[in-house]
Amino acid sequence: MKTILNSKRGRCLAKVSVFLTTVALIIGMAGCDTPSTGVEIRDWRDLDAVRNNLDGHILLMNDLDSTTVGYTELASPTANGGKGWRPIGIWPDPFSGSFDGQGFEIRDLFIDREGEDNVGLFSFVETGAVIVGVALIDADVTGEVYVGGLVGHNHDGSLSSCHSTGSVTGHTHVGGLVGESGGTVTSSYSTASVSGSYEVGGLIGQNHGTVSKSYSTGRVTGDEYVGGLVGWNHEGTVSNSYSSGRVEGVSLVGGLVGHNRGSVSNCYSTGNATGYEDVGGMVGRNYQGAVSNSFWDTATSGQATSAGGTGKNTTGMKDIATFSGAGWNVIAVALNQTDPAYIWNIVGGVTYPLLSWQP
Repeated sequence: MKTILNSKRGRCLAKVSVFLTTVALIIGMAGCDTPSTGVEIRDWRDLDAVRNNLDGHILLMNDLDSTTVGYTELASPTANGGKGWRPIGIWPDPFSGSFDGQGFEIRDLFIDREGEDNVGLFSFVETGAVIVGVALIDADVTGEVYVGGLVGHNHDGSLSSCHSTGSVTGHTHVGGLVGESGGTVTSSYSTASVSGSYEVGGLIGQNHGTVSKSYSTGRVTGDEYVGGLVGWNHEGTVSNSYSSGRVEGVSLVGGLVGHNRGSVSNCYSTGNATGYEDVGGMVGRNYQGAVSNSFWDTATSGQATSAGGTGKNTTGMKDIATFSGAGWNVIAVALNQTDPAYIWNIVGGVTYPLLSWQP
């Protein structure tokens, strides 16, 4: 009898051990993402209420669009007297919490706040804030200074795995994803059409933070400090990123960066760049900045010169030797395949380098 009881006890202890181990694993896996639990957003009214919980942990639970509850009164062209969405975290009450989009889409956002600053889905993002996995689709955003599809002014927050499409219009510090950024932006992109006057970029208008593993493809139009990815890289760092959209301006116009006073490394650009003064295939003007191991396509850009980078013809831009020879973390793959162990993938002779996280 004693042997049988001990045997049963042993099996029970084993089951308890397995159960506890499983729970620990689940908790550990949940802790790898940000956030794992939080306030759940299911419609536009829930999203609007985030402004009352600016330091909270927020989870988007489903797509939001023009058919979702609360759109007409909060985010449509008729909302708030025709001004549309009221940005979250308006200074002096910035957003400082965490927002996990979980890959869901926020569609049809409308903002028309001409003459107002810090305009986007989020207005002002403070130090310590984390925004991850937000897909802003077909947004129509207008403001004055610090205007971005997702964030108007990113003071020192962290944005990752986010993207924006649609159109963004402003005057100064205008970007497809972020108007001005002093924080970090990584593994993100924008295909939005962007227009403004000064410091206009396909991804970020002015950057004095860190941009990595990101890209932009939208058309960018401005007057001065106009870049396919960043309008003015002001003592910021841009690495392992690219741009391919058309860039049009008057002066300080570059396929990747309009004016660089920071660091650019392991980047490339292919978009057509036009202007009248300080126009470059990759960088319009480089003032006390550094550009290393970076390239632009002399054929597609229409520019034989640049204030930084090395010009290559299209054949050279699709040759892995160009990039591996410059020390890039790149590997050749077959068409429609990716190798996430490397930052860059390329189908030799067929594609330009692509970030391995891209779909």
